[in-house]
Amino acid sequence: MSMTFLQVAQKILAEEKHPLSPNEIWRTAVNRGYDKLIDTNGKTPWSTLYALIFVDVRDNPSSIFTLASEQPKRFDLKGNQLLISEAQTSSTIKDNLLPARKLPYLEKDLHPLMVYFGFYYLKIYLKTINHNKSDRKAYGEWVHPDIVGCYYPFADWSSEVVDMSSAMGNPTVKLFSFELKRELSFSSLRESFFQAVSNSSWANEGYLVAAEIDNDEGFRDELQRLSASFGIGVIRLNTEDPDSSEILMPAKTKDILDWETINKLSGMNSDFSDFLKRVQNDLKSREVRRELFDKVLGKDDLINHFSK
Repeated sequence: MSMTFLQVAQKILAEEKHPLSPNEIWRTAVNRGYDKLIDTNGKTPWSTLYALIFVDVRDNPSSIFTLASEQPKRFDLKGNQLLISEAQTSSTIKDNLLPARKLPYLEKDLHPLMVYFGFYYLKIYLKTINHNKSDRKAYGEWVHPDIVGCYYPFADWSSEVVDMSSAMGNPTVKLFSFELKRELSFSSLRESFFQAVSNSSWANEGYLVAAEIDNDEGFRDELQRLSASFGIGVIRLNTEDPDSSEILMPAKTKDILDWETINKLSGMNSDFSDFLKRVQNDLKSREVRRELFDKVLGKDDLINHFSK
C-alpha cells in the first residue's frame, strides 16, 4: 500500500495527538517505517512535506490540517485542536451529560429514515455504503461515510439550463455524505463530529445525523460552533414522525470535490464505486434509475419499523 506525504502526515498527527514540525513528522515517519510507503527520491523529503502541508493549509478551505504555531512552525489536525479545547472545558459540562440509556433501535435502523428524509425533503437519491465490502488492506479509520447521496438538477432545471451549466464548467450535480449516529450528547460529540468531518471531506455537503440530540443549551451552542467552523450540517431524524425530521444546522456547500479522496474510496469500497458509476450513467441518460439506489419506504412503513 502506497501513501502520499499528506496521508502520512495525517496518520502521524492522528497517532501523536499533538502539534509537530515537518522535521518531527518526517523523523517519526522514518522511525515507524511509514517513509517506505511514499514514492519519493527527493533528498530533502521533510522540505517537501512542509511545502505540501503549508500550501494545503493556505489554499484549501477544507484542509484537515491547521497551523498550530508560527515559531517554530508546527502543524496539527483540526480534530486534535478540538480535543484540546474540549479537554479544557470538560469539567464544566460533566453535569450536562445525557443519562446512560439503551435505545430500542440500532444505528442501521436509521438508514431508511434518512433515505426517506433525503428523498422527499432534500430531493436527493441515497445509497448505503457497506463498510464490510471494503478492501481490508487499504482500510482506514474514519474514511467511510454511512450513506452517500446525489442531487440531480433534472427535476428543477430545464434541459437548456443543464446544458449551459455543463458547458460553462459549473457543477450540475451535488454529492452528499452522511454520518449516522443514534444519539448526540456531550459524551459523544467529539468523536461523532470529527468522524463526520473526516468521512465527508470529499463531498459538496456533509452532515452528521442523529435521532436523539441533547437539548442542553450549552451543548447546542457547542454543536453550532463546530458546525460553523467546519461546515458540517446537522440533521435530526424523528422516529415517531418521519415528516418532522429537520435540518438543525445547514452544511456549508463546497464547490470543489476532493477527487483524491473520492478515488481512494472508490478503490477501497465497491458500494462507493457503484454509486459513482450510477451517477455517471444517470447523467449521461438524463434519467435517474431510482430502483438502483436505496429503497424509499413509505411513512407508515417507517413508523411501524420503529414501533416494533
